[in-house]
Amino acid sequence: MESNFKSIVLVGKYNSASVSAPVLRLAEFLGQRGHDVWVTVHTADHCNIKNLQMAPLTELADRVDLVIVLGGDGTLLNIARVLAEHPVPMIGINQGRLGFLADVSIDTMLSTLDEMLTGQYVAEDRIMLECHLERHGDLFGAAYAFNDMVVSKGSAGRLIEFEVYIDDKFVYSQRADGLVLATPTGSTAYALSAGGPILHPTLEAFVLTPVCAHTLSARPIAVNGRSEIEINLIHADDARVHFDGQIHHELNIGDRVNVKRAKNTVRLLHPAEHNYYDTLRQKLHWGEKL
Repeated sequence: MESNFKSIVLVGKYNSASVSAPVLRLAEFLGQRGHDVWVTVHTADHCNIKNLQMAPLTELADRVDLVIVLGGDGTLLNIARVLAEHPVPMIGINQGRLGFLADVSIDTMLSTLDEMLTGQYVAEDRIMLECHLERHGDLFGAAYAFNDMVVSKGSAGRLIEFEVYIDDKFVYSQRADGLVLATPTGSTAYALSAGGPILHPTLEAFVLTPVCAHTLSARPIAVNGRSEIEINLIHADDARVHFDGQIHHELNIGDRVNVKRAKNTVRLLHPAEHNYYDTLRQKLHWGEKL
């Protein structure tokens, strides 16, 4: 089966030269297979790569058929946000242990990719969050999130108070350390640590999980992925909003965070033998003898 991925861009771990050798090895492999290979300028600079075609990822997003990310889940989260308005498929190559997102081992990447590039892969379309921040009725910030959006207390360490509305309907007010609003992808991250459920990544749903709420009745809630969610900050000495743990904004009393599903999905390509439940079992150590 011939590959549909004629043009491929390679993206390395942010500010890291550790992927230089794998990037060059992968570029040579792809070139020998007849692919048009690019590398992002940032990756080229930090890996001291001079002999490959290079350009900013935002310029390549509409020109390539596939993005291969070398790093880990954090790197892939960042690239997913950059590509939020450019639905190009991605493959994640993990430098270390098996990741939830980057699940191709760097040790076997050439043989695995040789199969995947001939059509032997599993494709998943995953939803993202599109978030807008309002202050006194004016927009002062916007961001995408692939894992989660978190409203939380800041360095002062005191509880914050907020209200939650879903589709313009009042849900509750909470005094807590914060609130995690996660996609199914992010349900195995901070939301899971805070006591939230695991959502299969192909579901169209969000999960709202309070963090250390000042009441025993606070429980996670899963809602339809087409819902629009509003979080109003009622009281806080110091509060912040975080997107995938990588982008941050300070919040003031009265600020609003509006969240909805992003227009585009993130398409991840996995090896043909990919099984999400195998990944859960390995990452969460299910079934191990104690």
